[in-house]
Order: sequence, then structure tokens, then C-alpha cells
Amino acid sequence: MSRILVTGGTGLLGRAIVRRLTGKADIRVLSRRAAQVDGAETVRGDLVTGEGLPTAVDGVDVIVHCASYNRDYLHPERDTEATRRLVDAARAGGAAPHVVYISIVGADRIPFRYYRAKVAGERVIVESGLPWTILRATQFHEFVLALLIRGAKGPLAIVPRGFRAQPVEVDEVADRMVGLALGEPAGRVPDLGGPRVERLDDLMRAYLAAVRARKPVVPLPLPGRTAGGFRAGGNLLTDGVTGSRTFAEFLRSSVRPDGTVADPYGPGGR
Repeated sequence: MSRILVTGGTGLLGRAIVRRLTGKADIRVLSRRAAQVDGAETVRGDLVTGEGLPTAVDGVDVIVHCASYNRDYLHPERDTEATRRLVDAARAGGAAPHVVYISIVGADRIPFRYYRAKVAGERVIVESGLPWTILRATQFHEFVLALLIRGAKGPLAIVPRGFRAQPVEVDEVADRMVGLALGEPAGRVPDLGGPRVERLDDLMRAYLAAVRARKPVVPLPLPGRTAGGFRAGGNLLTDGVTGSRTFAEFLRSSVRPDGTVADPYGPGGR
């Protein structure tokens, strides 16, 4: 049985991956706070400082790298630096674990700073000399739902004008990542996206209907090259594999008995 290190194993995707690997591999999770994860050994470590990384990578056959600093918009380069520290620690141990990395569809087509950092992280892995596999996925249903919840906090429901999304079920991404982790290094594999391309204003109306909120939907024009990249569909699949669970199905399952929906990335919701 192979030993697999999962970074970001306490996050949304990481937890789904660990659940699927249980019983199929000897699982180790890297955690800054030594949080316990069912079915896995937890190793305390920090990709930002490098603390604990030699212990975390010691003896592993595969590294599934899901840890991400997508909330640190002021310093997106930390995501790339974290990947470099992880790769350096793996190489310093004298072994050559297979690195399986999750990235973002369209990261090389939209000049968003965080996306550029993800592409730079891909490059770090490709040039590391380690065996590697990279999967790009579109935004998770949970991410899109969080955007809608926050856009509808006030008296108006605000969305970026002309933006579309192709949200994908996180469990489908986890299934694909597990298959890659248990397989041979495959390089850049086909992108994975949701089954439908949808306008954000339509998704906002669906969200408002689900929580029985009546307020105007206001598409807000956004300037700049990054917004232009999203309007042009740079975040959508041009080729690849599509999942099966739609955002509408996900949304229906997210409505609580009291008619509210929790923010997947924060307290509350409507």
C-alpha cells in the first residue's frame, strides 16, 4: 500500500480526497494546526515557513498538493512559494515522490494575479525533476455559491456583468484526483469542468429563488483586463472532461429546512 501525503487535507477538496483514499493508501495529512482527520495520520507543518515539511514528506510515494492561499489576494505569490518549498523538501529527502497538483482552468488565459501564481506553481512542479501530474478544474459549486451569497448581502443582488461560470462538483474533482494519485505520473491531464456553462446573473436569480428573496439583480460592469478575460470566457473549458452534477442540483441540496443557505467559506449565509 502506497503512502500518500495530502496537503490541504482539511480543506474542501482535501477532505473529499482523504475520504476516498481511506483503505486504499496509507494517508498522511499536512496541517498547520495539527487538526485531526479521520482515516489519516496528521503531521504538523507549514508550507509558508517550511516548518515540518521534511517530516511530512519523509517516506511518501505520492504528494497530492491541494493546499492553496487563494484568500491572500494581496500576496498570491505565497502560493507559488509554498509549492516550491514542498518540492524542495521532497527532493532534499532523496526520494522522488509523484506530485499530483490541482490547478485552475484558464489560469494561463486570464491575467488575474492569483491565477498567474497557480501557473507559476505548475511550472515549479514541471521543472522540479519529480514525476508529476497536473489537473486543472473549473470553480467548485461551493465557490460560486459563496460569491452569490456575498453579492446578495445588501438590498441589491450584484454580479459582474457578462461573467459566466462552469461550476463543477467537488466530489467529481476528488474522484479524478484520487484516480491520478493511485495511477502513474501522467503530466498535464485533460481539464475537468461542470456540465453547464451558466451566466452569473442567471445563477443569482436561481439562488434568490431558492432562499425566497426578492431583490433586483444588478449586473455591474467591471473594468480591466482581468474582467475582460472572464467576460471572454477564459475560465471555461475549451476542451476536456465534464462532470454530471449541475449547480441547480447542488443548490437544491444546500437549502436548509428553514429556507436559508450557509456560506460554504464562512459563517452565516442568508
